[in-house]
Amino acid sequence: MPTVIDADAFRDRIDERRRGERSFAIVDTRPDESYESWRIADSVHYFYKPFHEFDVDDFEAETGLGPDDAIVTTCAKGKSSLDFAEKLEAAGYDDVTVLADGMRGWSGVYDRTTVPLPDAGDGPLDVVQIQRRAKGCLGYLVVGGRASGGSGSADSDGSNRLAIADSDGSDRIAIAVDVSRHGDEWREAAAAHDASIAAVLDTHVHADHLSGGRDLADDLGVPYYLPAAAAERDVAYAFESLARNETLDVGGVDVKALATPGHTDDGASYLVGRSALLTGDTLFTDSVGRTELQFAAGDGSEDAGGNDAGDTLGGDDERETAGAATGAERLYDSLHGTLLAEPDGVVVCPGHFAVANDGTTGDVVPGQPVATTVGAARRGLDVLDLEREAFVDRITATLPEKPPNYERVIAANRGVESPPDEVAAIELELGPNRCAADAGGESAADD
Repeated sequence: MPTVIDADAFRDRIDERRRGERSFAIVDTRPDESYESWRIADSVHYFYKPFHEFDVDDFEAETGLGPDDAIVTTCAKGKSSLDFAEKLEAAGYDDVTVLADGMRGWSGVYDRTTVPLPDAGDGPLDVVQIQRRAKGCLGYLVVGGRASGGSGSADSDGSNRLAIADSDGSDRIAIAVDVSRHGDEWREAAAAHDASIAAVLDTHVHADHLSGGRDLADDLGVPYYLPAAAAERDVAYAFESLARNETLDVGGVDVKALATPGHTDDGASYLVGRSALLTGDTLFTDSVGRTELQFAAGDGSEDAGGNDAGDTLGGDDERETAGAATGAERLYDSLHGTLLAEPDGVVVCPGHFAVANDGTTGDVVPGQPVATTVGAARRGLDVLDLEREAFVDRITATLPEKPPNYERVIAANRGVESPPDEVAAIELELGPNRCAADAGGESAADD
């Protein structure tokens, strides 16, 4: 009987192989279309349907593998690959392992790492990056010191300053940012820092994955915050609003909401003390956010001409093009007027890293921090050197492939739809994120 391992154990084997400590081949048995659209890096394709005749000679000719090779099999759900693994064992293959739940399981694999921060006088402060490896989604746990107590007061710059709830007895308090469906990852990160999560925030209404922010906040009995502009997107549930420059006191560390529209109208970034910027899908380490998804989905916000996005604007393509251009103009202002105005040493913590259809992640090494600095981004990203008009042209010239099911994902994150069960939720968000613009040019920004 083949060995069956869960996705976390498989992740560890992948890391061991990367370090040269283990050797094995990954065989993906899904149909061609599924394999080509999203797969595990360096996997080999061999289509197989359960209980069909298996020709070992054909398999070896197509894949170049043989009985001496260690093999891990995967498919969509783990069923076809288990039957296939049994066929391999019957054909004399001794080292065959099956990835439990297949690509469904792989979609839920996470890594956690602490982002190195400058010595900016913000201690105690930790920023934990929670990486969803197969999709490239990045969330954060911002851990401050002890709760300061008190309630809203005014900063010297006139911004509102809100102290969030006292600790539940933990040594430190924290906020969770851009939480996915798997909120236990944030709970475990908080427990590792002896911190209690006192609030949950999203940077915007996401298009590539289902937010777990509301569920985590409800489970913990803490506030759930969205940027104030989310109210204009017909969000159908109650949330606490974070206005421009409103600041949360997280155990003595100020977390300030910066309005950064462009990727979406409601986009915000969060400035963490003097140390870090959580930029959501506005600025990545190697690109900037794409700007048409909200408008293409027709989610109730206004389009470039001030009309409701549900109204006709000469057709969907014209609405998308106009929305992309308007979004790109706003994105340019958000980048140059807000994010790049911060000091060079501030660490940029993005909302995603790129995962290609073939599963590769470029210069990103999963499990290691994905970050740059304001200065490195300014100097290293070619698209940030462009003047406004050229920037808009570059961002809108080629619109990348959209995230799978993005319209339904947006609707779910606005609260107007809901997957009926866990299986439906898994299927809805399968595949890599595709939130970055095709910015072209070369990047020299440090990861």
